[in-house]
Amino acid sequence: MSPAIAAKEGGRQRRPGSHHHCLDVRSEVPPALALCGDGPAGGEAEALLPPEPETPTARGPRGCRAELGSVLLLLALYVLQGIPLGLAGSVPLILQSKNASYTEQAFFSFVFWPFSLKLLWAPLVDAVYLRRFGRRKSWLVPTQYVLGLFMIYLSTQVDLLLGDGQGRGPDVVALTVTFFLFEFLAATQDIAVDGWALTMLSRENVGYASTCNSVGQTAGYFLGNVLFLALESASFCNKYLRFQPQPRGIVTLSDFLFFWGAVFLITTTLVALLKKENKELTPTKEETKGITDTYKLLFSIIKMPAVLTFCLLILTAKVGFSAADAVTGLKLVEEGVPKEHLALLAVPMVPLQIILPLIISKYTAGPQPLNTFYKAMPFRLLLGLEFAFLVWWTPRVRHEGGFPIYYYVVVLLSYALHQISLYSMYVAIMAFNAKVSDPLIGGTYMTLLNTVSNLGGNWPSTVALWLVDPLTIKECIGAPEQACGNALEAEVSLEALFNYFLVKLLLLVFFVHLGKPVQCIFYT
Repeated sequence: MSPAIAAKEGGRQRRPGSHHHCLDVRSEVPPALALCGDGPAGGEAEALLPPEPETPTARGPRGCRAELGSVLLLLALYVLQGIPLGLAGSVPLILQSKNASYTEQAFFSFVFWPFSLKLLWAPLVDAVYLRRFGRRKSWLVPTQYVLGLFMIYLSTQVDLLLGDGQGRGPDVVALTVTFFLFEFLAATQDIAVDGWALTMLSRENVGYASTCNSVGQTAGYFLGNVLFLALESASFCNKYLRFQPQPRGIVTLSDFLFFWGAVFLITTTLVALLKKENKELTPTKEETKGITDTYKLLFSIIKMPAVLTFCLLILTAKVGFSAADAVTGLKLVEEGVPKEHLALLAVPMVPLQIILPLIISKYTAGPQPLNTFYKAMPFRLLLGLEFAFLVWWTPRVRHEGGFPIYYYVVVLLSYALHQISLYSMYVAIMAFNAKVSDPLIGGTYMTLLNTVSNLGGNWPSTVALWLVDPLTIKECIGAPEQACGNALEAEVSLEALFNYFLVKLLLLVFFVHLGKPVQCIFYT
């Protein structure tokens, strides 16, 4: 729905309940391949981990308690990673409250692309490093220092970029460039943390890395998005947290950025000084292919006919959901629903988002996991129509005191049904990626397929936001067929929005007939 309450499939925003498929494939040709593909959001973590030699002096199995410090460190790093993701997700709601156009919202949506494009520079992060300092710390420490300093500097400029609300509106171009760099740094940190997670923990405990990823990013996104929007809202703070009303919230975006910038600097300094990388993995064992060889391998995979067909499917499959996912929440804010209330609706969804992948994985473990993908598609398309009705219904239930409780119950139920269909499709596509990836090059294969899947969720959302203004019919209230001099005097017709959702139903037939041959092509 909105950036605050919908899991972005095109990026690594909001990773609650992300389901990780981790396979330890031991082939006859060593080394063994540890292959991990992670969530909807977008990131991937993989490493070639040779099996530890079976010698009499080999270290025995270690329990989780023996590596509790490493687990807690990973958890903290993933929490920090979720902060910039949550902040970037909150900005569209702030822009909407400042009457930003949907064309400007579409331009800002490019901010979420770095996590879908990080395949372009991930081989560089993986291959270039200072061996003495540590393979992962060589990128993690500088990146987090830059992030911290960048947040502190941004805290001095963000109020100016958002506008003063007195004739000077937000500078969307500057905000987009700024937060794009912000997310680029976060994506680079993600590559380093994902790689370090697989070597920081022992082989028997490496499965806890995905748990740290899911829990940490969920917590970080919650702090950077839900908690921030609540504390930034004057109405929420006056109603629930104050005895004396004030014109502003408890914190501002500037305050929030400065605080977390300082936290980044302190945490990074402690990691640089106190945490050493695992010396039991020698550099020769952890070495990967060169940058050129990695890109050549990617290109050879992309040229395969089955991969090209699948990429065509997955790059276009989410077109039908783009308007519902990208526009609905912004429309609700436009109709007067407080953005902090929408953000808080994400809280009861967290347990559902954790449980859903576990349940759905039982139905995607068979020989044709994409069947679940196609069964969920028509339900998600119909939910798009339900969201359009919700937008139409919202101004009709609003009263002076806000919105009734039953309205928020309907929104919450709609969002819950949306999450069920979303995770059914997501878990199915991840299971399919894991099943068809060649074990000998599984890391590169999974990285490619996951990146294409994430990109297939980003570009339709950007296009949908861009088309809202041209497809919207506006009439002056009380003066039909006349142009409005002020956007606030216009009443938006939802006819174009309904027509858009109806067109989506026609796409379903195409995808269902294309998808079944795709499974056959891969499996043969």
